[in-house]
Amino acid sequence: MPNLYRLIRPLVFCLDAERAHNLAFWAGGLAQRFPLSDPKLEPNLAVAAFGLRFSSPLGLAAGLDKGAQLLPLWKAMGFGHVEIGTVTPRPQPGNPRPRLFRLPSEGIILNRMGFNSEGAEVVAARLQQRPSGLIVGGNLGKNKDTPEENALADYTAAYRLIAPEVDYIALNVSSPNTPGLRNLQTPKALKPLLSGMLDLRKELGLEAQPLLLKLAPDLALEELDAITEVAVSSGISGLIATNTTLDQSIVTVKNQDKVQAWGQGGLSGRGLAAKARAVRLRLLQALKGRLPLVACGGIGSAEAVAEALKDGAVLAQLYTALIFEGPELVGRINQELRHSMRTEPSRPVF
Repeated sequence: MPNLYRLIRPLVFCLDAERAHNLAFWAGGLAQRFPLSDPKLEPNLAVAAFGLRFSSPLGLAAGLDKGAQLLPLWKAMGFGHVEIGTVTPRPQPGNPRPRLFRLPSEGIILNRMGFNSEGAEVVAARLQQRPSGLIVGGNLGKNKDTPEENALADYTAAYRLIAPEVDYIALNVSSPNTPGLRNLQTPKALKPLLSGMLDLRKELGLEAQPLLLKLAPDLALEELDAITEVAVSSGISGLIATNTTLDQSIVTVKNQDKVQAWGQGGLSGRGLAAKARAVRLRLLQALKGRLPLVACGGIGSAEAVAEALKDGAVLAQLYTALIFEGPELVGRINQELRHSMRTEPSRPVF
């Protein structure tokens, strides 16, 4: 049976990247009006992590479904979890267009969306209609016009609305497209942010809900070590590594002029894999099993997922590969993982 997405992809890729994205979401919303069958996932694919049971180790990374619009569709594809967002407390349009670019020959996307968000109130209301049987995480960020010193107020405002409607929360302090956001990764800024969020979690009676931190791939090794110690000592539940990169050297030389002409933005996709894995391995080495880690960045195959799990990650997330390979990718990865999950030794449960 021919892969329908591969047949229509040349037509879709004739469109501006953001217009194609909006068209795909319109089509996905239309598909959700009809009954969608649950994927048939074998029990041996299930993973226990963060006190939750994931039907598959493969999840959808934050950034694609910012407003929790297509949760039934993601579930039907076979994702074990979906991370919605990034959600900001107040609505904001994001950066001016064009702000999304594709490099199909390398499986790379550049985005500088800038946390375009409907706002936490709208997204929280939509989450109340979420499908059962799907782990959903909420990825939170601050508004662009909020000063760094007031970031905690933004994260707490979004948390109050989103946290009661999801299974876990991820704090995004690593997007390169909101000025100053990555400064929140420094230990001096990170300690009070994590402490404040954990206090709020306790206040709302959500102590059992995992609170994760998503990090950038552009940090120096010694910075990763320092952040690891802050994260462990804070009492949060785990790390996600990594977000997109500003390092344009992940693009081949022949395409670097084209990417530079697009301007600044976060790069994701195949070219990020090696850089993201290096960060992942350093963090896992520093963590020494004290906290679980979710792998993200350059993942787009069963081999990449299996490699991340073998490295020590508890889960893996993808996004960019789905744009280039289409919805059948998820089922294919799950199918190919079945054998490796049977033969791999059991992993520690967090």
